[in-house]
Amino acid sequence: MFELDKDLSPLTTFGLPAKASLFAEYSSEKELLRISRTDEFINNEVLHIGGGSNLLFVNDFNGLVLHSAIKGITRYDKNQNTVFVIAGAGVKWTDFVEWCVDSGLAGAENLAGIPGEVGAAPVQNVGAYGVEAKDIIHHVRCFDTLTRKTVVFKNEDCGFGYRDSRFKHEWKGRYIVTQVSFLLSPTTEASNLDYGPLKSLSERLGHTPTIREVADEVVAIRNSKLPDPAITGSAGSFFKNPVVSRYFYEEEMLASNPDIPCYPIDDHHVKVPAGWLIEHSGLKGLRIGGAEVYPKQCLVIANAGGASPNDVTTLADRVIETVRRKMGVTLHPEVNYIDPSMEITILGSGTSKGVPEVGCSCRLCRSPYMKDKRLRASALVKTHGMQILIDVSPDFRTQALSNGIFQLDAALITHSHYDHVGGIDDLRPFCAEGDFPLFMKKDVLDDLTHRIDYCFRPQRYPGVPGFAPSLVSDAPFYINGLKIIPINVMHGNLPILGYRIGDFAYITDAKTIPEEEIEKLIGLKVLVINALRERPHFAHMSFDETRAFIKKIKPEEAYITHFNHEVGYHHELEGMFGPHVHPCYDGLKIRIE
Repeated sequence: MFELDKDLSPLTTFGLPAKASLFAEYSSEKELLRISRTDEFINNEVLHIGGGSNLLFVNDFNGLVLHSAIKGITRYDKNQNTVFVIAGAGVKWTDFVEWCVDSGLAGAENLAGIPGEVGAAPVQNVGAYGVEAKDIIHHVRCFDTLTRKTVVFKNEDCGFGYRDSRFKHEWKGRYIVTQVSFLLSPTTEASNLDYGPLKSLSERLGHTPTIREVADEVVAIRNSKLPDPAITGSAGSFFKNPVVSRYFYEEEMLASNPDIPCYPIDDHHVKVPAGWLIEHSGLKGLRIGGAEVYPKQCLVIANAGGASPNDVTTLADRVIETVRRKMGVTLHPEVNYIDPSMEITILGSGTSKGVPEVGCSCRLCRSPYMKDKRLRASALVKTHGMQILIDVSPDFRTQALSNGIFQLDAALITHSHYDHVGGIDDLRPFCAEGDFPLFMKKDVLDDLTHRIDYCFRPQRYPGVPGFAPSLVSDAPFYINGLKIIPINVMHGNLPILGYRIGDFAYITDAKTIPEEEIEKLIGLKVLVINALRERPHFAHMSFDETRAFIKKIKPEEAYITHFNHEVGYHHELEGMFGPHVHPCYDGLKIRIE
């Protein structure tokens, strides 16, 4: 049933070298149910892939990779004007579109030539030439990995957006698409002709195009711009088209680039083509190793020959940095990075007053050493191509500027004390493309909704940050497929949260941790934990309490944070907690491979 050390390069359109510790393919929901009951499934990180057209394996995958081989396409005629088509998740998308066109069913022809499989269509909400998958999807049939039952979601349940859906966020990791039902029209006359080069197709042909003529035109256009994955590996469009404020576009971008095109989103935002930004930043054809900005379509990063994952990520970073510097816009990858490695940046290592404290002239508050300057506590976690913030301290603006934070995907909130949430309003730059995801307990959301209600109103003042809050319970949850385990700890008498992400855990403001929560921390590579001072405190661990806790957990490495001004100089803390235990400082970077 399971293959060991599976070579994944033939299963992705990039064709980059990568292996999976375990691999399994299934051809029915029964087989998937059987796999879900095995130790291999239960005890490993699980990644489901389709045609591999939107994946970048940065490293080997130390877990189980699943792939659907559920095939079959079935047609159901409801009436003379409506036809339902149900396709298995393992059907190639190009085969599905060809089947629809050959069957005289309109709706999918503009999506011809897109690599991948049917199961990925609702996940990515694939789109091209004025049509998105959401325009023809009726419902999506899934396997629920928690209940091990089949569920069906209607189109409106899926939260479809631009290259987006709930399957990429809160549903990722839980639901596996097994079948998709499409709603199509029984006609050979094409109707979606308002986008780009299709606008002139009727005039060029001298008649209203058929769906076959549209499909052939779309494939020809794609072939003229995009590399054939069978010859030149790529993931198609590597970057999303960025959304910027209309003011920034009109007053800043057009001032230096009068020809830059845009597509209106609403009264206050426009979408700018990423390919144009990349090309006009002078990056066409740029190569790093075997990776190349594809000359015919700069939105693509191609494997021009022998590229390594590091070549691709380095080139992508160069593109992002150059476009940001020259155009003032931050690009975000559309490609999903599969990268279990992690970089943690300690943005702030101080307690609620920070160090130095205002009005204090103790020796530490007068310290000339930079490592003794401590902003309020927060951390940034980079992994799987995402950047996740833990707490948004009142010093977040300073932290973001000094650490060059241009991208954030979500924020985890431990509790609602001001020194952990006071910078939430400064998240507004990350709300341009939609409400920013916040994860927190219900009492925290209630508190924030009361204190900064203007951010949570249905109708908000233009420019005010908007948030998409998700409630955290005792159960693990997912951010874009990344598993997050909440850790319940006690801050004096107040229940608050710490978080475990892979082999890393972050806990601050803890006084005690229940025994059942300690089990969630076994096997850590890195633990960041608070230790306020030498003297006992009613709501925070003292040095001795933190030492004892670390000894009990036995992480490979531990880092102490949330210091007040009584702790002494940073260099005096070194070695104070024992081997493999280190004092944090602002700007500290911790790597986990």
